[in-house]
Amino acid sequence: MNEDLTVKNIDDKLLENNYVSNSEITTTVYLSLALGKPILIEGPPGVGKTELAKTIAKSLDRDFFRIQCYEGITFEQIVGEWNYQKQLLELEAVKGQETNIDEDIFKDVYFIKRPLLSAFSNEKDSIILIDEIDKADEEVESFLLQALGEKEITVNDLGTFPLKNDLIFILTSNSQRMLLDETKDRCLYLYISYPSREREINIVQKKVPEADEDLIGKVVDLVNKIRSLNLLKKPSVRGSVDWVRSVLSLDIDDEDKALKASVGSVVKNQSDKERVLKDVFKEKYQ
Repeated sequence: MNEDLTVKNIDDKLLENNYVSNSEITTTVYLSLALGKPILIEGPPGVGKTELAKTIAKSLDRDFFRIQCYEGITFEQIVGEWNYQKQLLELEAVKGQETNIDEDIFKDVYFIKRPLLSAFSNEKDSIILIDEIDKADEEVESFLLQALGEKEITVNDLGTFPLKNDLIFILTSNSQRMLLDETKDRCLYLYISYPSREREINIVQKKVPEADEDLIGKVVDLVNKIRSLNLLKKPSVRGSVDWVRSVLSLDIDDEDKALKASVGSVVKNQSDKERVLKDVFKEKYQ
């Protein structure tokens, strides 16, 4: 880690790149850099987990790699895979020659690197985001333990790859399943919840600087009221930003009418929309 970095100037760097942090977030980022430990970030969707990883990379001028997890993601899609077509062409080329074919075709040149191995092999200090790791199965998560703890990756028939840069892992989870204790033990833990009113206003101001303070305050208050309802999906911070942008985009002089007309920016299914228009805007949805 750069010895000049402190909690305060990390906070400043994040803010310069339009990420409004708080003390817990900034301190965790600092400790990750100081100790070389991964961060596991949990919290509801849309509170800035992925955005934090991207902003750290940008703020610290690090290369950024991303693995977007999903159900059924495999080792090959995370680390890499053999280029079978290229291997077959090589086999054809050396057919009949006195050479160790097996040895020839299991070389680095025949292996296609995916994000994890690319991040490990990168010469420049980097950030790798393993997004929504809870969507991957336990077998994939178990494989990642070597990379998280021992800072190396083993690929069958190719060997073990040590880490070549000061790589920081950032894992995010929406808690769709319980993660392994071994994963949690290797990471610093950070929970990002919905922000305070003041922080959410600051976030929206950073994202939509052309909006006036009264509109932003009104939207944030409405969003917080909506979050208090028993909905299928609570509004994200991204929703607050989109709602303000939507109101500004509509050619409607009456601000309340513009807010009602664009409520789909922040509410994402029909039953929730009916509930919000009835309980928040005091009208029955037609």
